[in-house]
Amino acid sequence: MKDITIDYALRATWQAVAKMYNEEAGKEDSTMATGFTLLSIDPEKGSPSTALGPKMGMEGTSLSRTLKSMEEKGLIIRKPNPKDGRGVLICLTDFGKEKRDYSKEVVLKFNETIRDHVTDSDLQGFYNVIDVINEFISEKKIYKENVSKK
Repeated sequence: MKDITIDYALRATWQAVAKMYNEEAGKEDSTMATGFTLLSIDPEKGSPSTALGPKMGMEGTSLSRTLKSMEEKGLIIRKPNPKDGRGVLICLTDFGKEKRDYSKEVVLKFNETIRDHVTDSDLQGFYNVIDVINEFISEKKIYKENVSKK
């Protein structure tokens, strides 16, 4: 195995996965971002628009563009949030629910295929490494913030 850095392996793999998902989504005149958003919206109750960005790890402007496109395609509708008069619920249309089901099938097929080709032990090791990476990043254990006092 070539010597590669962990971040390179993560980045290259995610780019390959994203490309694969975008190719599959393209078959349905969609994008990975749209599919991910469809999967993040509660199919029965809808989801508050303010909760979607943090849930998905998306910036507000990117999410706004995605939601606008989804609304134009008839995948979602916006409704006033009955629990918060200032808020908006993003709700799936029947068409949006159909596309959500398709997105879910694509993700489950990917997971099933990978699970069929790696051992449970290897998969658990992968998850353990991901957990360590996320913990070290979230707790700032890799790069400490330098605060200079004057």
